[in-house]
Amino acid sequence: MSCASESNTETPMNNNRSVEFFDRQFEQQIHQTEGALNPFEQAALPHLRGRVLDFGCGMGNLALAAARAGCPVLALDASEVAIAHLQQVAAAEGLPMQAQVADLSRYRVSGEFDTIVSIGLLMFLDCATAQRALDDLQAHLVSGGALVVNVLVEGTTYMDMFDPDAHCLFARDFLQARLAGWQVIESGYQDFAAPGNTVKSFATIVASKP
Repeated sequence: MSCASESNTETPMNNNRSVEFFDRQFEQQIHQTEGALNPFEQAALPHLRGRVLDFGCGMGNLALAAARAGCPVLALDASEVAIAHLQQVAAAEGLPMQAQVADLSRYRVSGEFDTIVSIGLLMFLDCATAQRALDDLQAHLVSGGALVVNVLVEGTTYMDMFDPDAHCLFARDFLQARLAGWQVIESGYQDFAAPGNTVKSFATIVASKP
C-alpha cells in the first residue's frame, strides 16, 4: 500500500433501523476495544493508495489503517457513535483523516480519489439509491484507481439489521456486470451462517477504472 486531502461538507445522519442496529454494535466494540480488520477489510487493505474515500466506514478500522500508512482519508458513515470514536482516534494520533457523519442515501461525492472503498454499505439503501451511489463513486475515482465494493446479495436470509422499507440485495453477478470493461483484480462470493439458521451471502469486487 503506497499513500501520498479531501474536504467535504457534513450531511445529516439518516436515522433508521439500520443505523440504530449498528450504533448498538459499535458501542459494544468501543467498550471491548475491538480494532481488528474484518476479512473484507483485510482483503481491501493491499489495494489502498493515494487519496482514499471510505464510503460507509463503520468503526473505521480500515480508514485508520490507511491513514496510519500515510494516505489522506475521507471516512463517512451514518453512525454518530462510530464517527465520534474515529475522530477521537485520528486527532489523538495526528492522522491525515477527515471523518464525518453523513446520510449516505443523499450524499454527493466531490473531488477525485485514487481509491474508493464501500464495504457492507450499499445493501442498506433502496436499490435505486444504491445504484445512484455506485454511479457517484465510479465517477469520482481517477483513471487507474481502485474501487472496492462489498455487499450482501440475493441469497441472504438474515434480515434483522435491515430497515424493511429501504434495503437492496443485488443479484450475485450485479457488480461484475456493472463494472464490465474495468480490470477486475479480485472478485468472489462468500456465504456465512447467521442466527436462526439464516445466511449472509456476500459479493466482493476489486476493480481498476479504465
